[in-house]
Amino acid sequence: MKEGWNRLRDKVFFTVEELAGLLGIKRQSAWVLCSRYVRNGKFIRLKKNFYVLEDNWRAMSNEKFFELASFLQVPSYISFLTALSYYEITTQVTRNYFESVALKRSAEFEAGPTRFEYYKIKKNYYFGFGKKGNFFIASREKAFADAVYLYSFGKYKLDFSAINKAKFDMIELKRIMRRFPAKTCRIMEKLCRTL
Repeated sequence: MKEGWNRLRDKVFFTVEELAGLLGIKRQSAWVLCSRYVRNGKFIRLKKNFYVLEDNWRAMSNEKFFELASFLQVPSYISFLTALSYYEITTQVTRNYFESVALKRSAEFEAGPTRFEYYKIKKNYYFGFGKKGNFFIASREKAFADAVYLYSFGKYKLDFSAINKAKFDMIELKRIMRRFPAKTCRIMEKLCRTL
């Protein structure tokens, strides 16, 4: 059983079924154990049957939180201010707040001061991201385009004065914007002139 606990420490997150397998206990016993450990603070429950060891949670890097975000809602990818901050394109800092684009639904998951937010966008705009390690993240240009897209419809706020336009590939940004609505393109053009 000790070996099972050690292997659990290597996991970014786990399910009841994984816990049962690692500890060699029945599924029902694993449910009870999870419930008890959530109450006493040893496990963090982010959603139904999705747990993180509290010790791991405290030691997580941003990349590990990105990995969690990619699995909390599938499919999704890191974008908006979270990605722009990761690429050091904005001076705005996102602490304990991770934003993603989702295909199925908008959602929010919280654990203490940490929040994972998912913004649903249409399938036509679900592109421009890649896998980095164990998570998916928008390119710097696509993260900005996603933010401007939601901003253009009053669904997102961003301090544009904190954006360093010099870090964008403007040819790539223009290519990406061809797929977005005219309203979003007009705002992007204006922003690119004034940033």
